[in-house]
Amino acid sequence: MSQLDPAIHPITRLKICAALAAAGATEENIRKEMRFAQLRDIVDTTDATLSKQLSALEEHGYVTRFREYGSSRAKDTVWVTLTNAGLAAYRGHMDALRSIAGEDHVSG
Repeated sequence: MSQLDPAIHPITRLKICAALAAAGATEENIRKEMRFAQLRDIVDTTDATLSKQLSALEEHGYVTRFREYGSSRAKDTVWVTLTNAGLAAYRGHMDALRSIAGEDHVSG
């Protein structure tokens, strides 16, 4: 039986993992990434909050960030990817939630 993952459980982190997984922004998907700004908009949070939550997920090895430098800092692009470990943890977390809710185990 899967267990809830305390690193993913806070709602903003769960939304981050869900958005990255849904977009296919995973290492599993030949390192497809999502722009930080797009992720911020999907998660509906501020830059500072998203950055803080990504740092927490990075500490667990669940996401990676890559900065593509532009002609100025304002033109930099930050790319975010859900790692294989992060995708596995997210799927396990979702399985645990489904189990708690009494739903069938369907890992996506």
